[in-house]
Parts: sequence; structure tokens; C-alpha cells
Amino acid sequence: MRLLWTAFAVVAAWPALAAPAASELTLDDALDRVIQYHPELRGYAARTAALRAEVNLAGQAPPLRLAAELENAPGSGALAGVSGAELTISLAGVLERGGKLEARRALAASRLDALGVQRAATELDLLAEVARRYLEVAEWQDRAPLLQAELEARRDIARAARDRFQRGAEPETSALAADSAVIAIELEIEARAQAEAAAWQRLALLWGETDSDAIPDLASLPTQTPALPSPAALRALLQRTPELRAFADQQRLAEAQLRLARTAASFDLDWQLGLRRLQDGRDTALVAGVSLPLGSARRAQPGMAAADAALAALDSAHAAEALRLEALALAALDQATRHSARADGLERRVLPAQQRAADSAARAYRSGALSWLEWASLQNALLATRMDLLAARAEAQRALIELQRLTAEPFGAAANAGDAR
Repeated sequence: MRLLWTAFAVVAAWPALAAPAASELTLDDALDRVIQYHPELRGYAARTAALRAEVNLAGQAPPLRLAAELENAPGSGALAGVSGAELTISLAGVLERGGKLEARRALAASRLDALGVQRAATELDLLAEVARRYLEVAEWQDRAPLLQAELEARRDIARAARDRFQRGAEPETSALAADSAVIAIELEIEARAQAEAAAWQRLALLWGETDSDAIPDLASLPTQTPALPSPAALRALLQRTPELRAFADQQRLAEAQLRLARTAASFDLDWQLGLRRLQDGRDTALVAGVSLPLGSARRAQPGMAAADAALAALDSAHAAEALRLEALALAALDQATRHSARADGLERRVLPAQQRAADSAARAYRSGALSWLEWASLQNALLATRMDLLAARAEAQRALIELQRLTAEPFGAAANAGDAR
């Protein structure tokens, strides 16, 4: 479990902060809280205890039975009273044949072993959900400085438009439009804060926190994408995923069920041994008996056929699941590659050019060489690119989280991560 936790912290590329402040929450912190407090994981302790008890129960042989039987008492005539009574005390049991005890024990042990892989798969799904919700909060927090910078820029535009209007160099329409643009960004900032609070509540619910209004600072989104595996390497990684490993446990479980079904073809012997007291002659005699069912092999055939068919069906189910996982993994790999390339292109090529254009437009507007509409259009394009860059980074991380969930393997342990706030 700790291995899965560490791997998830790596794939999301959010390492623990070197010296986190009290108000900061790392991904490791969030994962730790969920591992400790999530009820679905705590429930596995009870399920493990129950299956261990079933193993102990399956290892028990049929019980011995002590019986006492009184006949001809009280009677009448020659058997009046207890003069003709017969008292039999016997010990009886069942002699199991065909390895039934070992088969039951193996079946119960297979169920216990399979629970470990089920827990690993559940943990992967849960840790992936933690990482996704952490990512959502971090993305909303990363929007805050972008919107604040845009607000300052639009306030500068509004002041310049108002100044040009007062000097008669600009119609009042431009000044009013600039003021409305400021209000629009202020509303977007308020909406961002509400969305961040809602995302934080969804994250905190995973560890049972329902009344947390104080939102801690999260690590910024990573600015670089770790090295991704090739499709061939990805296929090899998928063979070790818990979802496919579960089929190995299911096969062992089905084989154990088949062995148990085959043991039903061997009949069991019911035996009895005891002493009988005959009161009439005050004699004592040994009593013994054996009984066995007829047609055991015939009656066992349907159960054996069903267990054999269930075992054979696992091969097809395994192949189908492998294809499904491969399709999901290749899609996630493609998304991670595409969004990473888009983020790199926006950051290296588009954003610097737009920033230079916006700076030049600001100077040109103040000198009267550019209209307010042209300046505002360039500023809007700059904000849109910054938001697109943030969204591309977030989508790349979501794809990496999905790859981690599917393969249970970390990617890019040495990848650079975003700065902490």
C-alpha cells in the first residue's frame, strides 16, 4: 500500500515541500489522510478477519457425535418397567474421502489471497481520485494570480481610457467598455473563489472532513511533464496492474473450486461405534455400523462441469480485460503526450509573442496609435492563452494520473514540479 501511495505522489509530480507552512497541504498529506480515514479501506480489515476465520473453519474436520439411545423402556407385560430396556451409547463420525478437507482449506485460502489484490485495486482507484481532486483544487488556485494580473492590466486600460476620454482623444464608449471589462474580471475572480471552495470540499470529504472553510495552499501544477513510456513498454507495465493480477487470483480460486467439486465424487463414510446394555440379561454388546451414499460420482458431475466452465471462461475474460486496459492506457498516453506538447508550444512560442504584442499595444494605445478595442483584444488573447496553458498542464496531469491508476507504476520521479505557493 505504501508503494502505491509513493508512486501516486510521483506520477502527479507533486513532491512534498521542503519546508511546508502550516497552511500548506501536499499531495502526500492528502493521500495520508485518505489512507488513514477512508471507510472503504478500513473495511478491508474486517473483511480480512472474516476470511481468516473462514480459513480456520474450512480446516476443521467433521465433528464427532456422542449419542445415547434407550429402547423398550418403559414397557408392559414381559417388558414391564425397565426390565427389558436396552441402552446404547455410541460415538459416530464422518470419514471424508477424496481430499475434501484439503480442498476446502485451499479454497478458503485462495479467497483470502484474492482479497489483497482487491484491496490494491481499490487503493489505486481511491488514490487516483484523491490526486484528481487535489489537481482540481490546485488548478483553481493557479488561476488566482492569472486573474489578479489580468485585473490589474484591465484597470490600467480603464484608467488610460478614462484619461483619453477626458482629454477628448477617446469616446466615452471606450471608457465605459473598459470599466465593464474590469467588472467582468472581478466577477470571474469571485466565481473562481467559489469554485475553489467547492473543489476543496470535494477533496476534504475523502477523509471525512465536512466543515472545513479554511482552504490550505496546494502545490502549483508542474511545469514539465516526465518522460512517458513507449506503447510497447506500457503494454508490459499493464501486465502487473492489480486488475490483471486479479485474474491470476481468480484462476487459483476457480481451480480450488474445481478441486472441491471433484472431491464430491468420492463418497464419505458415516461410521458408528458403541456399547449396548441389555437390561434383561444384564449383558453388554459392541455396536458398530457404517453407511455410505450411493451415486456420489453421478451427483458430482453437474458441480464439476460448472466449476470447469467457470475456469475456462476466465481466459476469455482476462483477454477482454487486457484489451480494455490497453485501450484506456494508450488513450491516456496519447492525451498526456498531446497536452504536454500543447503546453510546451504555448509556453515557448505563443505566450512570449503575445506578451510582447500586448506590451507594444499598451504603449501604442497610450500614444494614441492604437484604439482601445485593439488593445483590449490583445489583452483578452493573452489571458486566454495563459488559461489554455494552465488547462493543458492540468489535462496532462490528469492523463498521467490515469496512467498511474492503470499501471500502478510511477513516471518521472526526477521530473520538475511546480513551485509551492
